[in-house]
Amino acid sequence: MLATLAAALAVCEVDAASGWLNWRGPDQDGVSKAQVKLPDKLELGGPNHRWSYKVRGAGTPVIADGRVFAFGFYGETTDVEETLICLDVKTGAKIWEHRFRDFLSDTTYNRYAIGAPVIDAETGNIYLESTWGVVMAFNRDGKLLWEHSMMEEFGRLTFPNGRTGALVIDGPLVITDGITANWGADGPARNRFYAFDKRTGELAWFSTPGVEPIDSSFATPVFGNLGDQRVFYAGTGCGNIVCINARTGEPVWRFRLSNAGVNADVLLLGNDRLIGIHGKENVDSTSHGRLVALKIPTAYPTGPKPVVLGRDVEVWRNDDFIAFSSSPLLVDNRVYSTIATGSLLCADATTGKTIWSEKLGPDQLHASPAYADGKLYVPILNGTVHVVAAGGNQAKVLSVNQMGAPCLGAPSFYGDAVFIFTKEALHCFGPKASAASVPVAAAAPAPVAPPPGPVTQIQVVPAEFALLPGESQTFTVYGLDAAGRRVRTVSEAATFAKFIPPTALVKSEVDAEIAGNVLKAGRNAKMSAGQLQVKWNNLTGITRGRIVAGLGYKENFEALPLGQKSAEGEDVGFPPLAWLGARVKWHVLEKDGSKVAANRLDTILFQRTMNFIGKPDLRNYTLEADVMTDGTRRVMSTVGLLNQRYLVSVAANSRILEVSSNHERVKESVPFQAQPNTWYRLKTRVDRDATGDGGWVRAKLWERAAPEPAAWTIQVRQEHLHAHGAPGVFAFSPQSLKRVYIDNLSLTANE
Repeated sequence: MLATLAAALAVCEVDAASGWLNWRGPDQDGVSKAQVKLPDKLELGGPNHRWSYKVRGAGTPVIADGRVFAFGFYGETTDVEETLICLDVKTGAKIWEHRFRDFLSDTTYNRYAIGAPVIDAETGNIYLESTWGVVMAFNRDGKLLWEHSMMEEFGRLTFPNGRTGALVIDGPLVITDGITANWGADGPARNRFYAFDKRTGELAWFSTPGVEPIDSSFATPVFGNLGDQRVFYAGTGCGNIVCINARTGEPVWRFRLSNAGVNADVLLLGNDRLIGIHGKENVDSTSHGRLVALKIPTAYPTGPKPVVLGRDVEVWRNDDFIAFSSSPLLVDNRVYSTIATGSLLCADATTGKTIWSEKLGPDQLHASPAYADGKLYVPILNGTVHVVAAGGNQAKVLSVNQMGAPCLGAPSFYGDAVFIFTKEALHCFGPKASAASVPVAAAAPAPVAPPPGPVTQIQVVPAEFALLPGESQTFTVYGLDAAGRRVRTVSEAATFAKFIPPTALVKSEVDAEIAGNVLKAGRNAKMSAGQLQVKWNNLTGITRGRIVAGLGYKENFEALPLGQKSAEGEDVGFPPLAWLGARVKWHVLEKDGSKVAANRLDTILFQRTMNFIGKPDLRNYTLEADVMTDGTRRVMSTVGLLNQRYLVSVAANSRILEVSSNHERVKESVPFQAQPNTWYRLKTRVDRDATGDGGWVRAKLWERAAPEPAAWTIQVRQEHLHAHGAPGVFAFSPQSLKRVYIDNLSLTANE
């Protein structure tokens, strides 16, 4: 019998959580409509100062049902930890906390916690993405429900700026985005969106709506309706504002706003206007920054998608607004935004003309204003929060409040309280004698959805999978109506088959067997990748996945064909398709009488590459390989292996063997005079203590022609050891001058 979702969809349940659930509030616009008196002054130690909690932050707390959830961090150098913390809204007392440590990210200068949690109104669960890209789901009491390491599973890239942003929730899905370099057709780096089932964590869809990125972006999707379709609008790292189907991931349209990343959230004005802002180079001039209003489609396109919107959709533009990462407000047909020079600007939303400008600080970064009780609460990078009356023909500043540390987030509101997060503490302000019952900001009522229609499309979940030899994957096939709503599951009646798209550059199938809706990889399954085609009642869906490296994996590259020509005219092939992001960054070629992997030097953008070959839950393994660098005594490159979220690298230019994770958290080395054009054997392992959280990262490095030494070349003690992590390979060729090589890769259990 087919399971049905229609009955569940028809039931109107009471939300499990209410309050300031999203960093931009109930309607994703930074506006509180609650009719409640809020303080004009936010003075630390003053009459309206309720409490402070010592945790560093650069984002926005979210609040529901008497609990504050904040994304912050502690520490300065090797002791830095990010945290999701739950506090009592009245007292600021800690209820629970979950801490986590950086691994392998490029984050520098303690640029952590530049983002926010999100609370699901239906379940009360809390969702968060760490700076290094681990998406986590918690219940209200702090129990971890599921997690995904976007870096290790989907090739998410990290950047020194640390900008992360916030997840968003719509219906059954929680959505994130980032620059990823995955595998196959999704191997080239692009700004992609990923939608996970909020209850199970399984991937429902992924979407690539834009073109080659120029920057990262931490803009969060803003939801709306386009006809009967649920969509969202967001800025991307390729300089576009995009519209995507929120239920299926289908790219709908895009508009090029900037020559770099668009980091601010958009605003929706009615059903046919979108307001966007950026602070980088404009597409039609060398000037920086612009506020625009776009006339956007009001009907879902029926032809090829995504539709590329031209400049003719611009209703107006205002180049006074230069806001790189601060999101604007829309209140009473006026747009308010802080800009890079530290001013607060007000513009007419109909004409785009600037009404007034008020200098609030020397400069501005990330922090966004929020509106409540007729006032704008405006944090500034210099550590001040300005309370400004909304409206008027000129700015009216009600108070200037010193917070004692930089402000990079946005205020949030709950009842009669205002919350301000700084780089030193989270502060709560409001009347000391709070009313027994204070209104809480609520989202605008959603229109009553019609009952689901007949099934017109199917969605295979998970949309992407990774299996070790011996593992299996059970798929759920949802029947969706024309609006993308889940009607019922059709998993048991669907048929699955291996599928090679006609356009595939690599003709490959996943080495696993299908029985019903279950895919099983045998114990001796080979590393492989491919697609499955799923059919039900003449409807077709696709899922794709990999068999990845498990214990016992060996790779000498001899079976890989050399059917291509490199830019230098060499006969080359490609590494295994299941290596994340490796096809565009590595070649396989002949070297010293055998086939080896060599990093590509044809673009300077890929001078540094980190590619995972297994799953993030792997632990207690030894990873080793033959390694070598081209070069001279003066110019060489770096080659390394990734073991359990540690990088062990032969930094030949520096004459060291190094163990690192994030370079500002874990970085220890010993001298080692690696010679160019000489093969070495690199052996790595991570050992956890029998009790406690500590352990050792160990490595040996010796000339391949010599016997293995008994002693470890380097041993690094970690009091908080990464408990698991995907294996992988690493290369860094400064200015793309000299290659590195890897051969005879081996993954075994620790002995």
